[in-house]
Amino acid sequence: MILKNLRLILLLGALAFTSTVARAQDNISGIVKDETGQGLPGATVVEKGSSKYVQTDLDGKFSIPAAKEFPFTIQVNITGFQQQEIEIYELPTDLVEIVLKTANLLDEVVVIGYGEQKRKDITGSIASVPLEIKSQPVASVERLLQGSVAGAVVTQTSGQPGGGVSVQIRGNNSITAGSDPLYVIDGFPINNDYSLSDAGVTDGSKINPLSSLSTADVESIDVLKDASATAIYGSRGANGVVIITTKSGSKDKSSIHYDAFYGTQEVIRTIPLLNAGQWWALRKDAAANSGKTASIPNISGFSLDTTGAGTDWQDAAFRKASQQSHNLSILSGSEKTRLAVSGNYFKQNGILQNTDFRRFSARVNLDHQYNERFRIFASLNASNTKANVAPTAIVGNLLQTPPALPIYQDNGGFVVNSPFESALQNPINSLYNQLNETITNRFLGNISGEYTITDGLKAKVLIGADVVGNKQNRYLPSTTAEGQALSGNALVGSIFTTNWLNENTLSYDKDINDKNRINAVVGFTAQTSQSKGAIAEAAGFATDAFEYNNLATGITNIAPRSVASAWSLASYLGRVNYIFDDRYLLTFTLRADGSSRFGEGNKWGYFPSAAFGWNLNNEKFFQQFKKISLLKLRVSAGSTGNQSIPPYQSLSQLAYFRYNFSNTTISGYAPNTVPNPNLGWEKTFQVDAGIDLGLFKNRISIIADYYYKRTTDLLLTRTVAGTSGLSDFYNGQASVVYQNIGEVSNQGVELYINSQNTTGAFKWNTIFIFAKNTNKILSLGENVSQIIPVISAPSIAKVGSPLGSFIVYKTDGIIQQGDQALTPQQNKSPGGQKYKDINGDGVITQAGDRVVIDNQPGFTTGLTNTFNYKGFDLTVFFQASIGGKLYNANRANLELGTGYVNASDVMLNRWTPSNTDTDVKAAFQDPAITISDRFIEDATYYRLKNLSIGYNLPKSALSKLGIDALRIYFSAQNLVTWTNYTGYDPEVSLNGQSLINKGVDQGVYPNNKSYQVGLSLSF
Repeated sequence: MILKNLRLILLLGALAFTSTVARAQDNISGIVKDETGQGLPGATVVEKGSSKYVQTDLDGKFSIPAAKEFPFTIQVNITGFQQQEIEIYELPTDLVEIVLKTANLLDEVVVIGYGEQKRKDITGSIASVPLEIKSQPVASVERLLQGSVAGAVVTQTSGQPGGGVSVQIRGNNSITAGSDPLYVIDGFPINNDYSLSDAGVTDGSKINPLSSLSTADVESIDVLKDASATAIYGSRGANGVVIITTKSGSKDKSSIHYDAFYGTQEVIRTIPLLNAGQWWALRKDAAANSGKTASIPNISGFSLDTTGAGTDWQDAAFRKASQQSHNLSILSGSEKTRLAVSGNYFKQNGILQNTDFRRFSARVNLDHQYNERFRIFASLNASNTKANVAPTAIVGNLLQTPPALPIYQDNGGFVVNSPFESALQNPINSLYNQLNETITNRFLGNISGEYTITDGLKAKVLIGADVVGNKQNRYLPSTTAEGQALSGNALVGSIFTTNWLNENTLSYDKDINDKNRINAVVGFTAQTSQSKGAIAEAAGFATDAFEYNNLATGITNIAPRSVASAWSLASYLGRVNYIFDDRYLLTFTLRADGSSRFGEGNKWGYFPSAAFGWNLNNEKFFQQFKKISLLKLRVSAGSTGNQSIPPYQSLSQLAYFRYNFSNTTISGYAPNTVPNPNLGWEKTFQVDAGIDLGLFKNRISIIADYYYKRTTDLLLTRTVAGTSGLSDFYNGQASVVYQNIGEVSNQGVELYINSQNTTGAFKWNTIFIFAKNTNKILSLGENVSQIIPVISAPSIAKVGSPLGSFIVYKTDGIIQQGDQALTPQQNKSPGGQKYKDINGDGVITQAGDRVVIDNQPGFTTGLTNTFNYKGFDLTVFFQASIGGKLYNANRANLELGTGYVNASDVMLNRWTPSNTDTDVKAAFQDPAITISDRFIEDATYYRLKNLSIGYNLPKSALSKLGIDALRIYFSAQNLVTWTNYTGYDPEVSLNGQSLINKGVDQGVYPNNKSYQVGLSLSF
C-alpha cells in the first residue's frame, strides 16, 4: 500500500513539473496580425526579462523558445501599433494569435521642457519630426526640420560640406540679435553659436556647430513653438525650442545595429555663360560703345583664346563628389540598467574641388536604477570634425573669370590671375593650393541623479558641460594671387569655450483620484560660459613647404591677436499642468532669468505663460459624433525673451589705438563705445489658438494653429557718430552700441494633416504640412523709419515692411534713339537701362525713386507619402516654398556687360542698333552696378526633397546567419527642382547670421543633389 501511494505521489509530481517547467526543445509559435486580420511582418517578439527575441516573417508568423518556467510574458511591438504583452501560463498546442491595435497618436509621449507629456495632455503648440523624415542622410540634424515641421523655415546658407543652416520658427523676431531657436540635446540647452567653431582664421562659410551630432543617434526631435511650450525656457525660448533626444538602451533585449550608406553628389545646375569667342565679341562691343578699342593685354607664359570655347571654369571646379557614413550602435540593458553605445564616421566631399567635411563621433547613454528610489542618467557625446573650406571669393570668380584665360601656363604651372581690368584670381589655383581648414573637438555631456522622495514626487540634479575647441589653419602660398604679394601668408587660430550647466528640479506627477491629475515642476538652473582665443600670423616665407607649421621663418612681422569673453545665466522656473477628467487641461508657467549681458537693474527678466485645452470628445454630449475620435481646442498666451547678443554690450569698452609723438609710435587705449546701463531684455509676447482633430479612430489627424507674436524692446545696434570720437581703430570698424528700441510682429497659420490611407498588407500614410507667416517691422525707434546697412546693397529694414526687404530702382525698358534717358548713371546713351521716375521730378535719385519690395514667401509646404508592402517601403517627400523673392547679385554682375569679366549668355541678346527689341541693355565699359528690380527674381520652388526605396529581407533568409533584420535601400535628395529662378538654387541666402541681408544670392557655395545606397543591419 505504501509503495502504491509513493508511485502516485511521484506521478502527480511529474505532471506538476511538466506543467510549470518547459523543456529545452519547446517553442511558442504564433502569428501577429493587425485589426483587419493581415499578418504583420517585422514585428519584434521578446521574452520579457531575457535576451531572447525574434521578428515575424512576411506572413507575421514567429517561433520563440519558451522560458524555463511558466508563467512568463512575451512582448510584441512594431512601429505604428500599440505594444502588447501576453502572459503564457502553459505550452500552447496551437498558434498564439496576437492582434495589435493601431498606435494612438494621443498616447504618444512627447518631450517638453524639463519633462514629458502624453500628446493628449498637451496645451501648447508642439510638433515632432516624423520617422519617415528622420531617416534622411543629412550632415546636421536641423536640416530634418525642413518641410516636416509647419512654421519652421530652414535655409541652407551654404552648400559647403558641414556648412551653415539658418532656422527660423514662426518668423524673424529680432533684427540684429540672434534669431535661431534654442537646441536642447538630451537636456542640455545650447544656442547654435557659430563663433564656437570659428577661431577667426578660415575664409569662407562657417562650419555648423550642430554638424558634430550624428543624426543616426537621434531618437526624436520635438519642436516647441508657442509661448506655453517655450516659456519654461524663458529668455531663450523667443525663437522656438528644438528638443533632440538621442537613443537609449532597452530593458528587454540586447542588439547591435550597423547603419551605412555611400553616395555621390553633384551641383543641381550650372549657370549658362559666354564662351571665349562670345565674350571677346562682348568686350569689343563694350569698348566700341565707350569710344575705345578692345586690346589684348601683354602677357607671357600662356596665350589667350579669343575665338573658341575657351575655359569652362564651372566645369573645372565642380565635380561628382562622394559621401559616406558608418554608424555602429550597441543597445543593451537589464531590469535596472539601460545602455546605448554608438560610434559614427561621416565623410562628405564637396562638389567644389578640394573641399570636404569629416566627422568622428562617439556617444554613451546610460540609465541605471540604483535602487527603488535613486536613478542615475548619463549622456556623453564626443566628436572630432575637420573641414576644408572653399574661400569666400571662389564662386564669384568662377562665374566672372574671362573664359579666354587658360587654367595653366605653358610650363604646367597655374595662371595666377586675370590680366584684364578685374584682376580676378585663378579660382582653380585658389581651390587647389590655398590651405583653408577648420578642426573642432567637442564634448557635450551631462550626468544627473533622480531621487524619488515619495510617490509622485522626485528631485533631480543635473551637471553638464559643453566643451568646444576649434583650431583653424590657413596658408596662402606665393604661387597664388592672394599670397603672391606677401611671399606667402600663414595664419593659425584657436578658440576654446567651456560651458557649464547645473539644473536642480523638483517634479510632482500624481493622479489625485479618477478625475484629477497634476504634473508640476519647479527648479533653479545656472549656466556659465567662458571663451578664449588667439591668432598668430606671419608672412614673407622663403619656401611654401612648411605652410602654417613654421611661423617663425616669416620675415614680415604681424601682430598677434587674442580675445576672451564670458557670460552667465541664472534662472528660476516653475510649471503646473492640471488635467480634470481628461476634459479640461490647464498649464501655468513662469521663468525668471538673470543675465550678465545686461545693465545693472535690468539683468532679470520674467516670462509667464498660461494655456487652456478642452477635450470636447470626452464630453458626454459629444459621444453622438462617432466618427470624431478627438477634438481638442487650445489657447495660450505668454512672454519669452532674447539675450543673444555679445557679452559686455552694456559696458563702456576700450579699444587699441596707436599714437605718434615726435615720430615715435606709442600704443594706448581709449573708449570705443558708450555704456548703456539701461540695456535689457528683448521680449516677445505670443498668443496661439489651435485645434487638434482626430477622425475615424484617429486614422486622420489634423492640427491647425493661428498665432500672433509681437517683439518689443529689440536689441538693435546703432552706429555711434564719428563726431563722438569713438571708433574701433584696431578692427577698422565704426563703433556700435546696442539699445532696446523697435518692434517687430509675426502672425501666421499652420496646418498639419496625418492620414493613414490604407492599413493591412499594403500600408499608405500621408503627412501634409502648410505654413504661412507674415512679418512686419512696427518700429525702429524714435524718428527712424528705415535702416540701410550698406548703401550699395539691396537690403533694407523699413517700418511697415518685412525684415530683409529690398530697396531698388524700378526698370522701365531700354533707352532707344530719341528717348529721354531716365537713369542714375552718367552714361545715358541708347542701349542703356531706363528707370521709372517714381516721384515724377524728371530725374532718377536714390532718395526719390527707389521702392521697397517684399521678399518673404507666401507660404511653405511639405508632402510626405510612405508606402509599405511585404517588406518593401517607399517614401516620397516633396517640399515647396511659394511666393518668395531673391536678389540675384550674381546675375547683376554677369549682366554688367563691361567685358572686364565674363557674362551671362543672356548678353547674347543685348541691345545693338540692329537688335533693339530686347530687354537686355547694351555692353558698356561702365563698372557700376545699379541695384534694380531686374535682378529680383521669383524664388518659388517645388522640390522632390527625398525619394527612398527600401526592402527588408525576410527573417527566414537571415535567421541561419544569426541576423535579426537587414534593410537595403536607395535614397536621393533634391532629386528634381521646379523653379524659374536663374541662379544655382532658390534655397539660398548670402548670410544666415544677418537677417537684414537674407535673400541675397551672391557667391554662395551651391547646393547639391545626391544619391545614396545604404543598409541597416541588426543582430
